[in-house]
Amino acid sequence: MADVPTFPIILFQPEIPENTGAIGRTCVAAGAPLYLVKPLGFQLDQKKLRRAGMDYWDALQCETVADWNALTLQLPGRRWYLTKKATKSYLDADFRPGDALVFGNESGGLPHWITDAEPEQCLRIPMNPAARSLNLSVSVGIVLYEALRQSNRKE
Repeated sequence: MADVPTFPIILFQPEIPENTGAIGRTCVAAGAPLYLVKPLGFQLDQKKLRRAGMDYWDALQCETVADWNALTLQLPGRRWYLTKKATKSYLDADFRPGDALVFGNESGGLPHWITDAEPEQCLRIPMNPAARSLNLSVSVGIVLYEALRQSNRKE
């Protein structure tokens, strides 16, 4: 998928191996690299992770980084932070190839010290107020494919 624009997916301290496995599978399908920021709530060789990622895991471009600072040094550039506390919808973002899409962990989301540093880069997925949140893997799929849709439209 060399002709597909790349949008790195960053998971900040993910906790549930099945979600990360499903996200890895989505990344392979979309041609997106996956970055996992430690600490992780599971081992990368966990059976649940592999099962959720199915046989796609070997095709995944995945990198684990020690902490947020290591990630920002390794992956400079524009980042979009997905948080339910943002006021701007992901549908209003102007995604460009190379933009990183950053998602927080399942229990706490992204910490304020990350989102407060670049509030203009914070996005949310609009949803019914009765719903507390979407599953992390669903959220990644929604935003990643919108970014791909936009970038393909601009080519």
